[in-house]
Amino acid sequence: MTYDFDRLIDRRRTDSSKWQQYGPDVLPLWVADMDFRSPEPVIRALRERVEHGVFGYLTFEQPEFHQLFADRLLKRYGWRVSPDAVVIIPGVIAGFNVAGRVLAAPGDGLVLQTPVYPPILRAAGNMGLTREEAPLARRPDGSYEVDVDAFVAAIRDRTRFFLLCNPHNPVGRVFRRDELQRLAEVCLRRGLAIVADEIHCELAFAGHRHIPIASLDPEIAERTITLMAPSKTFNLAGLKCSVAVIPNAALRAKFIAARVDLVSTVNVLGYTAAYAAYRDGQPWLDELLRYLEANRDFVVDYARTRLPGVRVAPPEATYLAWLDCRNAGAAGADPFTFFLDKARVALHDGALFGPGGEGFVRLNFGCPRTMLVEALDRMQDALTRDRPARV
Repeated sequence: MTYDFDRLIDRRRTDSSKWQQYGPDVLPLWVADMDFRSPEPVIRALRERVEHGVFGYLTFEQPEFHQLFADRLLKRYGWRVSPDAVVIIPGVIAGFNVAGRVLAAPGDGLVLQTPVYPPILRAAGNMGLTREEAPLARRPDGSYEVDVDAFVAAIRDRTRFFLLCNPHNPVGRVFRRDELQRLAEVCLRRGLAIVADEIHCELAFAGHRHIPIASLDPEIAERTITLMAPSKTFNLAGLKCSVAVIPNAALRAKFIAARVDLVSTVNVLGYTAAYAAYRDGQPWLDELLRYLEANRDFVVDYARTRLPGVRVAPPEATYLAWLDCRNAGAAGADPFTFFLDKARVALHDGALFGPGGEGFVRLNFGCPRTMLVEALDRMQDALTRDRPARV
């Protein structure tokens, strides 16, 4: 089946946060929410479930889902886990907030790599923990890599776990095995647990292979909670279904106990969609990745040739481009406000991603090409208008 990712879908009257946050003349390329229809097998499964007409409590998950997900981990990453290690939860953000409450007490700390996804940045405050920051190293070409020395230096006596984001949001890196191995070795040596937000794991582009950090070694797996979801992959974010993979049975029991009366089970439609996506959605995903990769290449080429002063390294995964606007004239000081006011394009403010994000914006290219072209053209026009005239 061929999917039409070029189709423009009107979302302004669908309670869409992405499309209702700003005015009707603004093109929203900010939140990580694609403007594509989800896979037809998912829509069909939801339609059939809705036609049943009864939406009572989901009292248990079918064991087939756990086996399906475990099989997927083995096929895609060579990571063998027991189906019992799979815990279904209503969101990755909820997952790492619950995990932190299991692994640390108020006054303890967590370490993370900046700049990073805002809810990860906020997690320590939610849990009464200190936040230790290990900046990613920026290469001359604008891409990023792990700075192990900075990571070691950030760890304190009361640091209890590492909150990892891989593939990384917003910089788009898929960390290499050697990078992950060095991080894991530090965690083992310092007695840290690992909470891995790997929600973009299935959105790696050609030439890059996602490696779950827990798959490196059984000893690492024993101290790791891995969080994944179909939400970004299959555009199901509003249905709230995710997965925690916790091989350590004692740690898994603590995680499950910690969510009681705090983080409920998934809703019946979210569960239905997730199961259908993992079972039947791969052909759609294969086509999506080809489309996204073409969009990525278009954004990178456009920025380099037509957005004066803007730099971007090609993301290795995700549908998010991290634009460095610090040398883009009038846009440099506050590119988010500049492009919103001058171009009527809403991007995600880099300052919200913590230290290292100032002067950057994150652009979501998970949309039809015509929409992407219009947004970039508006941005180019705004930059050109605001360039000082030559004397």
